Amino acid sequence: MAEQVIQFHPSKLAPRTRLAKVGLFLRKNRRPIIALQWLIVVLYAAMVIIPAFLPLPPESAHIWDNLRLFAQFCFWGLWWPGVMIATVTMGRVWCGLFCPEGAISEWVSQYGRGKALPGWLKWSGWPFVAFICTTVYGQLVSVYEYPQAALLVLGGSTIAAIVIGLLYGREKRIWCRYLCPASGVFAVLAKIAPLHYKVDRAAWDRHQGDFEPVNCAPLLDVRRMTSASECHSCGRCAGQRDAVTYAARSPFSEILDFNNPAKTPDALTLVYGVLGVATAAFQWTLSPWFLHAKLALAEWLVEHDHFALLDNDVPWWLLTHYPEANDLFTWLDGALILAYLLGGGFLLGSLLLVGPALASRLLKNSALSWQRFTLALTPLAAASVILGLSMLTVTHLKAEHLWLGWLPGFRIGLLAAGCLGSLWLVLQLVRRSTAQKWQKALAGLVMLSPLGLMATIWSLVFFIW
Repeated sequence: MAEQVIQFHPSKLAPRTRLAKVGLFLRKNRRPIIALQWLIVVLYAAMVIIPAFLPLPPESAHIWDNLRLFAQFCFWGLWWPGVMIATVTMGRVWCGLFCPEGAISEWVSQYGRGKALPGWLKWSGWPFVAFICTTVYGQLVSVYEYPQAALLVLGGSTIAAIVIGLLYGREKRIWCRYLCPASGVFAVLAKIAPLHYKVDRAAWDRHQGDFEPVNCAPLLDVRRMTSASECHSCGRCAGQRDAVTYAARSPFSEILDFNNPAKTPDALTLVYGVLGVATAAFQWTLSPWFLHAKLALAEWLVEHDHFALLDNDVPWWLLTHYPEANDLFTWLDGALILAYLLGGGFLLGSLLLVGPALASRLLKNSALSWQRFTLALTPLAAASVILGLSMLTVTHLKAEHLWLGWLPGFRIGLLAAGCLGSLWLVLQLVRRSTAQKWQKALAGLVMLSPLGLMATIWSLVFFIW
């Protein structure tokens, strides 16, 4: 007997909103989306590979007449800030609709071995570890400045995604779900996206009749999906059983919903990754603390005839080494960068955790855990990472001598919005507690410490250093 093909008819779902129609459109038009993904793959490959073999641009070169500068601006000035902004506003649409790594990994998985997923691969901490390692290594090899380093980091990540797809895929995005270095960051930021795929569990359960199975690439249990963290917003499940709808929501609703667990990996990624190591990575080149430590240690090494750490004959793939650009890292530079990013990021993250830990202890409510109070810092984390990435955009714009008089106001406004968004979340969480008034007031006060700390750090970076 021939297998019955069940057709999907979006018109029968009678969507109530334009947003719902957008979701159904994405589900119905998979072929154009796949074609777009392959176009992005070609452009991505061209801008990663070709500039790595081009000479240094002359001083008179511009973004519009030099491919190397153009590729750098596209990747670090537009791509990453744009991806973060899209994630905060629309969820993980980059992952589901545009990401070249995800598209390639899913495609090659059709021809892979389809092995069972080993237990070690499912460890929830891999995205955090991968993010820290990629961030730190990228700073050591100056990934933002040199296309050879970008090819090494981005190309290496793509090759790893292909290998994972060939080994474990079965038409799924195993790499994206468990190992992608950016996945943990996207999962945190998507929590405050005002657009998401809403699942009506009751409508799902009472649905009668045939339905077309959904190929959820990141392997989600769509029926039980309550969070936007792991959803790739690809639209493949839109209209499923008349229960999945692309819809608007309050950007604070997910964190305030106690039915959504506040997971420890998300909380640690936020404080130690997005607000810790990433912040240190954005500002170490401007930090007078880093410079003073470097000069003091260099003087001590010279005075005591220890010159090994001052040697700059290091492979470019280990530490920045570009004599033609007069840009050479010594072993001392590498050690200090590691210490600043890992040590400084850990210290900053730990200080940021003091407020959530104390607030949770004061209110003594299992629903108001330190993890949930930490996730209340998500708006601040979103503002912080966008501010940091936009520094790369500003560097390119300054080189083109464009007017940037709007920049201080933009930075102050974005930082204020992040702080106020987090403060509002904190107040809403505190208000839901049944503790005494003095405990609520004290919990709210201690939660001001992480907000004040991040505001101080960014004020130093932008207006004092």
